[in-house]
Amino acid sequence: MQHNQKYVINMKTFLFSLALMLMSANCFAQDILGKWLTEAGDAQVEIYQNGDQLNGKIVWLEKGPETKDIHNSDAKLRNRKLMGVNILSGLTKKKDKWEGGKIYNPKNGKNYKCSIWLDGNELKVRGYIGILYETQTWKRK
Repeated sequence: MQHNQKYVINMKTFLFSLALMLMSANCFAQDILGKWLTEAGDAQVEIYQNGDQLNGKIVWLEKGPETKDIHNSDAKLRNRKLMGVNILSGLTKKKDKWEGGKIYNPKNGKNYKCSIWLDGNELKVRGYIGILYETQTWKRK
């Protein structure tokens, strides 16, 4: 009987710990979710969670909602509106960053590897090409 009680207590402890881990991972995502103004101030991106990944779509453009994706490397996409386009995709949590995803730069039509992380109330957005990278600071909207 005593062996079964230890098992029940250990199982409860395990389940409680698991629930705390999941809630803390979700809280971390909650902090990064929402609308962010890009460093140039010409676009607003809404970061949202899809399963265990983060994505970010354009929800406002200084040039207006009719702005087209004219620099896209795929000629078939150059006539699409940028509004609603996912420029961040496939980011997964790794320690204190979201990594392994892609960022699309509509100013040159190229995709780059990407990681993002919070730095206080700011969002750091880093795009990589090989060993070179550029980091931008986005402000919460």
